[in-house]
Amino acid sequence: MSALDPLQTRLGRSFHDERLLRLALTHPSLAHESGEPTPHNQRLEFLGDAVLQLVLTEKLYAHFPAFDEGQLSKSRAKLVNGETLAGLGRTLGLGRYLILSRGEEGNGGRDRSSTLADAFEAVLGAIFLDAGWGAVRDFILREFEPAISDLELLPGIENPKGELQEWLQAKSATAPEYLVVAVSGPDHDRVFECTVHHGGIELARGAGRSKKAAESEAALAALKKLRAAVPAEINPKTSASLPLSAS
Repeated sequence: MSALDPLQTRLGRSFHDERLLRLALTHPSLAHESGEPTPHNQRLEFLGDAVLQLVLTEKLYAHFPAFDEGQLSKSRAKLVNGETLAGLGRTLGLGRYLILSRGEEGNGGRDRSSTLADAFEAVLGAIFLDAGWGAVRDFILREFEPAISDLELLPGIENPKGELQEWLQAKSATAPEYLVVAVSGPDHDRVFECTVHHGGIELARGAGRSKKAAESEAALAALKKLRAAVPAEINPKTSASLPLSAS
């Protein structure tokens, strides 16, 4: 039984060549610390990034026929940002399987967002080499399905806090209020959690590596709930029936 079996179960596949998965989890710090030419995951990360971009580009192109090039590019950028990739890496539990140098381990590298994002892309490269295009495409679309669904409700949102304020001001002049409710993680990799309130009601929560990012995520989550509760044909700027709570 391999130590990587639980991870392979979570990935939904058994690698023909488990060395590829192990390489995808090997951090460059191992080579730097040893001073010897030790293989690590940067080449697989490069490959995985290209595969990810193509899979999502194809999906967005087919799924949003009304989007122009700029909208497609912005939508793809939202899907492949570092926070999203790191979050997927955490969901998969990649941190516990990373192969790190002693120095990187001691500096909290196992939970560093950039390391998890890189490892996630490297795993995509490993799946591609081990099982081909169909397997990695299916895996990517499965993992990104919730984020792609969010795009359907929130297309083209560049300023979530401003958009949310517009929605709410359609019925009330009261501005939304953002509160930091938690801060976690080591100093070099803080994660902030924020709530957004309106009229004393909590609308949603969001998390990010800065207070601003967490507020934006909270605003996006609130917009998603509000838009899901209102028929698409209703204009929130003129409708008197806009719901102001997330319930």
